[in-house]
Amino acid sequence: MRVAMYYNNNDVRIEEMPIPEINDNEILVKVQTCGICGSDVMEWYRLKKAPRILGHEMAGDIIKVGKNVKKFKVGDRIFVSHHVPCNTCSFCENDQHTLCKTLHSTNFFPGGFAEFLRVPEINIEEGVFILPKEMTYEEGAFIEPLACAVRGMRIAEMKSGQSVLVLGSGIVGLINIKLAKVIGARIIFATDIDDFRLKVAKVMGADVVIDAKKNVPQEIKKHNNGELADLVILCAGVPSAARQAMDSVALGGTILLFAPTEPGVEIPFPMFDLWNKQVKIISTYAGAPEDLKESIELIRNKKVKVIDMITHRFPLSETGKGFKLAAQAKDSIKIIIEPQKR
Repeated sequence: MRVAMYYNNNDVRIEEMPIPEINDNEILVKVQTCGICGSDVMEWYRLKKAPRILGHEMAGDIIKVGKNVKKFKVGDRIFVSHHVPCNTCSFCENDQHTLCKTLHSTNFFPGGFAEFLRVPEINIEEGVFILPKEMTYEEGAFIEPLACAVRGMRIAEMKSGQSVLVLGSGIVGLINIKLAKVIGARIIFATDIDDFRLKVAKVMGADVVIDAKKNVPQEIKKHNNGELADLVILCAGVPSAARQAMDSVALGGTILLFAPTEPGVEIPFPMFDLWNKQVKIISTYAGAPEDLKESIELIRNKKVKVIDMITHRFPLSETGKGFKLAAQAKDSIKIIIEPQKR
Protein backbone atom coordinates (compact mmCIF):
# COMPACT_ATOMS: atom_id res chain seq x y z
CA MET A 1 0.00 0.00 0.00
CA ARG A 2 0.99 3.65 -0.37
CA VAL A 3 1.78 5.80 2.65
CA ALA A 4 2.83 9.43 3.09
CA MET A 5 6.04 9.31 5.14
CA TYR A 6 6.76 12.49 7.07
CA TYR A 7 10.39 13.62 7.33
CA ASN A 8 9.70 17.32 7.87
CA ASN A 9 7.15 19.91 6.75
CA ASN A 10 8.86 20.27 3.38
CA ASP A 11 9.67 16.60 2.89
CA VAL A 12 6.73 14.20 2.83
CA ARG A 13 7.40 11.20 0.59
CA ILE A 14 5.01 8.68 -0.91
CA GLU A 15 6.43 5.27 -0.04
CA GLU A 16 5.29 1.66 -0.20
CA MET A 17 4.81 -0.71 2.70
CA PRO A 18 2.85 -3.95 3.22
CA ILE A 19 -0.81 -3.75 4.14
CA PRO A 20 -0.89 -4.43 7.90
CA GLU A 21 -1.76 -7.93 9.03
CA ILE A 22 -4.39 -8.15 11.77
CA ASN A 23 -4.82 -10.70 14.56
CA ASP A 24 -8.08 -12.19 15.81
CA ASN A 25 -8.82 -9.14 18.00
CA GLU A 26 -8.14 -6.39 15.48
CA ILE A 27 -9.71 -4.77 12.42
CA LEU A 28 -8.33 -3.47 9.13
CA VAL A 29 -9.64 -0.14 7.87
CA LYS A 30 -9.55 1.42 4.42
CA VAL A 31 -8.91 5.12 5.05
CA GLN A 32 -11.19 7.40 3.05
CA THR A 33 -10.34 10.79 4.54
CA CYS A 34 -7.79 12.19 6.96
CA GLY A 35 -7.35 15.82 7.94
CA ILE A 36 -4.01 17.54 8.48
CA CYS A 37 -3.97 18.74 12.08
CA GLY A 38 -2.10 21.82 13.26
CA SER A 39 -0.06 19.53 15.50
CA ASP A 40 1.07 17.59 12.41
CA VAL A 41 3.11 20.59 11.26
CA MET A 42 4.66 21.44 14.65
CA GLU A 43 8.20 20.45 13.72
CA TRP A 44 9.46 20.84 17.30
CA TYR A 45 6.95 18.12 18.19
CA ARG A 46 7.21 15.88 15.13
CA LEU A 47 10.86 15.87 14.03
CA LYS A 48 12.09 13.92 17.06
CA LYS A 49 10.04 10.91 15.91
CA ALA A 50 10.49 11.32 12.15
CA PRO A 51 10.36 9.61 9.77
CA ARG A 52 6.86 8.43 10.55
CA ILE A 53 3.35 8.25 9.12
CA LEU A 54 1.14 10.87 10.71
CA GLY A 55 -2.60 11.43 10.51
CA HIS A 56 -5.24 10.97 13.22
CA GLU A 57 -8.33 12.87 11.98
CA MET A 58 -9.65 9.98 9.93
CA ALA A 59 -12.73 8.17 8.69
CA GLY A 60 -13.01 5.03 6.63
CA ASP A 61 -14.45 1.55 6.09
CA ILE A 62 -13.81 -1.74 7.88
CA ILE A 63 -12.60 -4.22 5.27
CA LYS A 64 -11.40 -7.05 7.53
CA VAL A 65 -12.42 -8.18 11.03
CA GLY A 66 -10.66 -10.53 13.42
CA LYS A 67 -12.77 -13.54 14.42
CA ASN A 68 -13.01 -12.39 18.06
CA VAL A 69 -14.35 -8.92 17.18
CA LYS A 70 -18.09 -8.85 17.73
CA LYS A 71 -18.90 -5.13 17.94
CA PHE A 72 -18.15 -4.33 14.30
CA LYS A 73 -18.41 -5.93 10.88
CA VAL A 74 -16.97 -5.60 7.40
CA GLY A 75 -18.54 -2.64 5.63
CA ASP A 76 -19.06 -0.48 8.72
CA ARG A 77 -18.24 3.18 8.14
CA ILE A 78 -16.23 4.34 11.14
CA PHE A 79 -14.13 6.95 12.85
CA VAL A 80 -11.19 5.66 14.92
CA SER A 81 -9.62 7.56 17.80
CA HIS A 82 -5.85 7.12 17.75
CA HIS A 83 -5.47 7.62 21.53
CA VAL A 84 -7.73 5.84 24.03
CA PRO A 85 -7.80 5.86 27.85
CA CYS A 86 -7.79 2.87 30.20
CA ASN A 87 -10.90 4.08 32.09
CA THR A 88 -9.57 2.53 35.31
CA CYS A 89 -6.74 4.78 36.56
CA SER A 90 -7.20 7.66 38.99
CA PHE A 91 -7.09 10.19 36.16
CA CYS A 92 -9.87 8.46 34.26
CA GLU A 93 -11.94 8.06 37.41
CA ASN A 94 -11.70 11.83 37.95
CA ASP A 95 -12.67 12.82 34.39
CA GLN A 96 -9.05 13.55 33.48
CA HIS A 97 -8.88 10.91 30.76
CA THR A 98 -6.41 12.85 28.66
CA LEU A 99 -3.80 12.58 31.43
CA CYS A 100 -4.10 8.79 31.38
CA LYS A 101 -0.80 7.01 30.61
CA THR A 102 -2.62 4.54 28.39
CA LEU A 103 -4.08 7.34 26.30
CA HIS A 104 -0.60 8.70 25.70
CA SER A 105 0.79 5.31 24.69
CA THR A 106 -1.94 3.97 22.37
CA ASN A 107 -2.27 4.45 18.61
CA PHE A 108 -3.42 2.76 15.43
CA PHE A 109 -0.91 1.63 12.80
CA PRO A 110 0.66 3.06 10.76
CA GLY A 111 -1.27 6.38 10.64
CA GLY A 112 -4.10 8.07 8.82
CA PHE A 113 -2.02 9.20 5.85
CA ALA A 114 -2.01 5.67 4.46
CA GLU A 115 -4.37 3.62 2.34
CA PHE A 116 -5.07 1.14 5.16
CA LEU A 117 -4.54 0.97 8.90
CA ARG A 118 -4.69 -1.66 11.61
CA VAL A 119 -6.74 -0.94 14.73
CA PRO A 120 -5.51 -2.66 17.94
CA GLU A 121 -7.89 -4.33 20.37
CA ILE A 122 -7.82 -1.55 22.98
CA ASN A 123 -8.71 1.05 20.34
CA ILE A 124 -11.61 -1.12 19.20
CA GLU A 125 -12.98 -1.27 22.73
CA GLU A 126 -12.68 2.45 23.51
CA GLY A 127 -12.11 4.38 20.30
CA VAL A 128 -14.08 3.04 17.31
CA PHE A 129 -17.34 4.81 16.50
CA ILE A 130 -19.86 4.10 13.73
CA LEU A 131 -20.42 7.07 11.44
CA PRO A 132 -24.12 7.94 11.46
CA LYS A 133 -25.77 7.55 8.07
CA GLU A 134 -26.23 11.32 7.94
CA MET A 135 -22.47 11.90 8.19
CA THR A 136 -20.00 11.93 5.30
CA TYR A 137 -16.40 10.73 5.51
CA GLU A 138 -15.26 14.35 5.32
CA GLU A 139 -17.42 15.24 8.30
CA GLY A 140 -15.96 12.22 10.08
CA ALA A 141 -12.51 13.79 9.75
CA PHE A 142 -13.69 16.60 12.05
CA ILE A 143 -14.85 14.38 14.92
CA GLU A 144 -11.50 14.41 16.72
CA PRO A 145 -10.72 18.15 16.46
CA LEU A 146 -14.25 19.09 17.47
CA ALA A 147 -14.03 16.71 20.45
CA CYS A 148 -10.94 18.61 21.62
CA ALA A 149 -12.99 21.82 21.66
CA VAL A 150 -15.93 20.10 23.35
CA ARG A 151 -13.64 19.02 26.17
CA GLY A 152 -12.07 22.45 26.46
CA MET A 153 -15.43 24.22 26.70
CA ARG A 154 -16.65 21.71 29.26
CA ILE A 155 -13.58 22.15 31.44
CA ALA A 156 -13.84 25.93 31.07
CA GLU A 157 -17.49 25.69 32.15
CA MET A 158 -18.61 28.02 29.39
CA LYS A 159 -22.14 29.29 29.81
CA SER A 160 -24.70 30.87 27.54
CA GLY A 161 -24.54 34.64 27.63
CA GLN A 162 -20.79 34.92 28.13
CA SER A 163 -18.43 37.00 26.02
CA VAL A 164 -15.73 34.89 24.34
CA LEU A 165 -12.36 35.84 22.86
CA VAL A 166 -10.62 33.37 20.54
CA LEU A 167 -6.96 34.23 20.04
CA GLY A 168 -5.87 32.73 16.71
CA SER A 169 -8.26 31.98 13.85
CA GLY A 170 -6.72 28.85 12.39
CA ILE A 171 -8.76 25.66 12.27
CA VAL A 172 -8.90 25.12 16.05
CA GLY A 173 -9.85 28.74 16.56
CA LEU A 174 -12.67 28.45 14.04
CA ILE A 175 -13.95 25.26 15.63
CA ASN A 176 -14.01 26.99 19.01
CA ILE A 177 -15.87 29.92 17.46
CA LYS A 178 -18.51 27.60 16.03
CA LEU A 179 -18.89 25.70 19.29
CA ALA A 180 -19.10 28.88 21.37
CA LYS A 181 -21.91 30.01 19.07
CA VAL A 182 -23.81 26.78 19.65
CA ILE A 183 -23.41 27.03 23.43
CA GLY A 184 -24.82 30.55 23.31
CA ALA A 185 -22.02 33.10 23.55
CA ARG A 186 -23.40 36.63 23.74
CA ILE A 187 -20.55 38.00 21.66
CA ILE A 188 -17.52 36.31 20.10
CA PHE A 189 -14.26 38.10 19.35
CA ALA A 190 -11.58 36.55 17.15
CA THR A 191 -8.01 37.65 16.45
CA ASP A 192 -5.31 36.80 13.97
CA ILE A 193 -2.43 38.47 12.16
CA ASP A 194 -3.64 37.22 8.77
CA ASP A 195 -6.42 39.06 6.88
CA PHE A 196 -7.61 35.88 5.17
CA ARG A 197 -8.17 34.13 8.48
CA LEU A 198 -9.90 37.15 9.98
CA LYS A 199 -12.33 37.19 7.05
CA VAL A 200 -12.99 33.47 7.49
CA ALA A 201 -13.51 33.90 11.25
CA LYS A 202 -16.19 36.47 10.53
CA VAL A 203 -17.95 34.11 8.14
CA MET A 204 -17.72 31.26 10.65
CA GLY A 205 -19.49 33.15 13.42
CA ALA A 206 -17.20 35.69 15.07
CA ASP A 207 -19.11 38.89 15.81
CA VAL A 208 -16.00 41.06 15.92
CA VAL A 209 -12.63 40.29 14.32
CA ILE A 210 -9.49 42.08 15.51
CA ASP A 211 -6.05 42.38 13.96
CA ALA A 212 -3.83 40.81 16.63
CA LYS A 213 -1.28 43.58 16.13
CA LYS A 214 -3.74 46.11 17.55
CA ASN A 215 -4.55 46.79 21.21
CA VAL A 216 -6.82 43.76 21.64
CA PRO A 217 -8.17 44.55 25.14
CA GLN A 218 -9.09 48.06 24.04
CA GLU A 219 -10.89 46.73 20.96
CA ILE A 220 -12.86 44.28 23.09
CA LYS A 221 -14.02 47.02 25.44
CA LYS A 222 -15.27 49.08 22.49
CA HIS A 223 -17.77 46.37 21.57
CA ASN A 224 -18.48 44.86 24.99
CA ASN A 225 -19.88 47.66 27.11
CA GLY A 226 -16.44 48.57 28.40
CA GLU A 227 -15.78 45.05 29.70
CA LEU A 228 -13.16 42.45 28.82
CA ALA A 229 -13.92 38.84 27.82
CA ASP A 230 -15.45 36.31 30.21
CA LEU A 231 -13.73 33.41 28.46
CA VAL A 232 -10.44 33.73 26.58
CA ILE A 233 -9.37 30.75 24.46
CA LEU A 234 -5.71 30.72 23.47
CA CYS A 235 -5.53 29.02 20.06
CA ALA A 236 -2.19 30.50 19.00
CA GLY A 237 0.87 29.09 20.75
CA VAL A 238 2.97 32.25 20.67
CA PRO A 239 4.09 34.45 23.60
CA SER A 240 2.39 37.58 22.26
CA ALA A 241 -0.98 35.83 22.13
CA ALA A 242 -0.49 34.41 25.63
CA ARG A 243 0.17 37.90 26.92
CA GLN A 244 -2.96 39.16 25.16
CA ALA A 245 -4.94 36.40 26.88
CA MET A 246 -3.87 37.65 30.30
CA ASP A 247 -4.57 41.28 29.38
CA SER A 248 -7.98 40.54 27.82
CA VAL A 249 -9.71 38.43 30.48
CA ALA A 250 -12.50 39.99 32.56
CA LEU A 251 -12.86 40.04 36.33
CA GLY A 252 -13.61 36.50 37.45
CA GLY A 253 -13.01 35.25 33.92
CA THR A 254 -11.32 32.15 32.57
CA ILE A 255 -8.32 31.64 30.30
CA LEU A 256 -8.34 28.33 28.43
CA LEU A 257 -4.91 27.27 27.19
CA PHE A 258 -5.89 25.36 24.06
CA ALA A 259 -2.66 25.65 22.05
CA PRO A 260 0.85 25.09 23.44
CA THR A 261 4.05 27.02 22.89
CA GLU A 262 7.27 25.19 22.11
CA PRO A 263 8.85 23.55 25.17
CA GLY A 264 11.02 25.89 27.21
CA VAL A 265 9.14 29.07 26.30
CA GLU A 266 8.40 31.15 29.39
CA ILE A 267 5.71 33.83 29.49
CA PRO A 268 5.89 36.77 31.94
CA PHE A 269 3.14 36.16 34.46
CA PRO A 270 1.36 39.20 35.98
CA MET A 271 0.52 37.32 39.15
CA PHE A 272 -0.91 40.24 41.11
CA ASP A 273 -3.22 41.31 38.28
CA LEU A 274 -4.57 37.81 37.72
CA TRP A 275 -4.87 37.16 41.44
CA ASN A 276 -6.63 40.46 41.95
CA LYS A 277 -9.04 39.76 39.09
CA GLN A 278 -9.65 36.22 40.44
CA VAL A 279 -8.94 34.69 37.06
CA LYS A 280 -9.05 30.95 36.45
CA ILE A 281 -6.38 29.54 34.13
CA ILE A 282 -6.92 26.02 32.80
CA SER A 283 -5.44 23.86 30.07
CA THR A 284 -6.87 21.19 27.83
CA TYR A 285 -5.49 18.40 25.66
CA ALA A 286 -7.23 16.05 23.23
CA GLY A 287 -10.66 14.54 23.83
CA ALA A 288 -12.02 11.57 25.78
CA PRO A 289 -14.56 9.02 24.49
CA GLU A 290 -17.50 11.01 25.88
CA ASP A 291 -16.24 14.13 24.12
CA LEU A 292 -16.00 12.17 20.87
CA LYS A 293 -19.58 10.96 21.25
CA GLU A 294 -20.79 14.53 21.80
CA SER A 295 -18.77 15.70 18.82
CA ILE A 296 -20.40 13.08 16.60
CA GLU A 297 -23.87 14.22 17.68
CA LEU A 298 -23.06 17.89 17.10
CA ILE A 299 -21.93 17.12 13.56
CA ARG A 300 -24.74 14.63 12.87
CA ASN A 301 -27.39 17.14 13.95
CA LYS A 302 -25.68 19.91 11.92
CA LYS A 303 -25.40 22.04 15.04
CA VAL A 304 -21.74 22.46 14.17
CA LYS A 305 -21.23 22.61 10.42
CA VAL A 306 -17.73 21.61 9.41
CA ILE A 307 -17.55 21.14 5.64
CA ASP A 308 -17.35 24.91 5.10
CA MET A 309 -13.94 24.90 6.81
CA ILE A 310 -12.37 22.69 4.12
CA THR A 311 -10.28 24.77 1.74
CA HIS A 312 -8.23 22.02 0.06
CA ARG A 313 -8.59 18.35 -0.82
CA PHE A 314 -5.63 16.30 -2.05
CA PRO A 315 -5.04 12.68 -3.01
CA LEU A 316 -2.43 10.83 -0.98
CA SER A 317 0.16 11.50 -3.70
CA GLU A 318 -0.06 15.25 -2.94
CA THR A 319 0.12 15.01 0.86
CA GLY A 320 3.41 16.94 0.75
CA LYS A 321 1.67 19.87 -0.90
CA GLY A 322 -0.94 19.79 1.85
CA PHE A 323 1.71 19.87 4.56
CA LYS A 324 3.44 22.86 2.99
CA LEU A 325 0.16 24.76 2.83
CA ALA A 326 -0.72 23.88 6.43
CA ALA A 327 2.73 24.93 7.67
CA GLN A 328 2.52 28.28 5.87
CA ALA A 329 -0.77 29.02 7.71
CA LYS A 330 -1.84 31.48 5.01
CA ASP A 331 -4.63 30.78 2.54
CA SER A 332 -5.78 27.46 3.91
CA ILE A 333 -7.94 26.30 6.80
CA LYS A 334 -8.66 22.57 6.82
CA ILE A 335 -6.79 20.38 4.37
CA ILE A 336 -8.21 16.92 3.72
CA ILE A 337 -6.18 14.01 2.35
CA GLU A 338 -8.09 11.31 0.44
CA PRO A 339 -5.89 8.18 0.41
CA GLN A 340 -8.07 6.21 -2.02
CA LYS A 341 -7.96 8.83 -4.76
CA ARG A 342 -5.18 8.87 -7.34
